[in-house]
Parts: sequence; C-alpha cells; structure tokens
Amino acid sequence: MLQITVEHKDRAHGASAEIKIAKLSLIDLAGSERVGATSSSGLRLDEAKFINSSLSALGKVISALSEEAPSHIPYRDSVLTWLLKVLQAVM
Repeated sequence: MLQITVEHKDRAHGASAEIKIAKLSLIDLAGSERVGATSSSGLRLDEAKFINSSLSALGKVISALSEEAPSHIPYRDSVLTWLLKVLQAVM
C-alpha cells in the first residue's frame, strides 16, 4: 500500500487560510486473476484466493455504501475493507 498526502494552503489568504488535505491510497492487487485459468498452486494459489476474497469483500462494501440507508457495512470482512474504513475515518 502506498499513501500520498497533499496539503494545500492558499497564500493569497495569508495566515488565516484554510489548509486543504487530500489523500490518495494505492493498493497493489497483482495476482488477482482467475485461479482455474492460471493453473496456480501452492503459495501462489493461496495468495490468489486471498486477493479474490478481498475483492469480493470490497464489492460488498461498495454495494452497501451505494444503498440509500445501509443497515450494515461489512468493513471487517477483509483487511482491504478494514483499511478502507480506517482511511475514510481519517479523512
């Protein structure tokens, strides 16, 4: 995971200027592929299963967030979605 934070302060407003903060988080999902098509085995197979599971959990979170009044957002289903919640809380 790579996280880039950018802070911006408008110099035209001097010392009273508001500081704007933007964060960009990049997560490498290399290895997310169709397991059956690649004939993976061993550690590579385990990694592909883990990544695919995380992507499935991410889809569930995005689906829940898109609902008008979500009753539950399953952030705890994977590390990837847990990080999403943590990053969302910080922003």
